[in-house]
Amino acid sequence: MAEHRSMQRAALLDAARTLLSQGGTEALTFPALAERTGLARSSVYEYFRSRAAVVEELCEADFPVWAAEVSAAMAAADGPEAKVEAYVRSQLELVGDRRHRAVVAISASELDAGAREKIRAAHGGLVAMIVDALGELGHTQPRLAAMLLQGVVDAAVRRIELGAEEPSTVAEAAVGMALRGIGG
Repeated sequence: MAEHRSMQRAALLDAARTLLSQGGTEALTFPALAERTGLARSSVYEYFRSRAAVVEELCEADFPVWAAEVSAAMAAADGPEAKVEAYVRSQLELVGDRRHRAVVAISASELDAGAREKIRAAHGGLVAMIVDALGELGHTQPRLAAMLLQGVVDAAVRRIELGAEEPSTVAEAAVGMALRGIGG
């Protein structure tokens, strides 16, 4: 029985990833989850109390995997500038990944304070990855610089998701901003 519940929960999470990647948070509804998994809508409530709970669990499952990919890209880079570039590029390459869509789809208004804090802490772990490289580059406040750098990455993610420019164009601009600033 426990194995069956675990498999159902995994199927629901996988269906949620698909819904989020295809239509954003608006597409993530309990009727849609039920339809994709073949469960009755009332059965979905046995696994999750709300849509926010689904998003929270997706983030708990997917964010560490995403962060590990960013960390691996940075570990393979040689020198602080290359690490900054890897930090930016690896996050932007993950934009199309279904796991990333779940992380991006979080709407603070849908999550309770505890869930928002967990996600903020996980995001802080991502930002912490780049602090040392920024210190090596001479930033006197590398933690602040890391937070601002993540803002550049977040803005680039939004541009890619809008589809206004080619992802490679956005990535080049974000890397340029990260390494050379607004001047270029």
